[in-house]
Amino acid sequence: MKINELREIGKENLKSKLVELKKELIVLNAKRARGTTLEKPALIRNTRRTIARILTLMNSKNQTQSVEVVKKK
Repeated sequence: MKINELREIGKENLKSKLVELKKELIVLNAKRARGTTLEKPALIRNTRRTIARILTLMNSKNQTQSVEVVKKK
C-alpha cells in the first residue's frame, strides 16, 4: 500500500490493518521457515514495509496531536 492510501484511512482502520498485516507476516515467515517455496517471496518485504509505513503514520499523527495540545496551552 502506498502512503497516500494509508493517510486516507481512519485511525481505527489503521490499527485493524496493522493487526491484519502482522498476522499475515507471521504466516509468511512460518511458511518460509518450513522450507516451503513462496509464490511471491517479495510479499514478505512488502508486508514489512507496509507495517513500517502504518507505524510511522500513526506515530506522526500522535506527535502532531501532542504539539497542538502544547500550543493551545
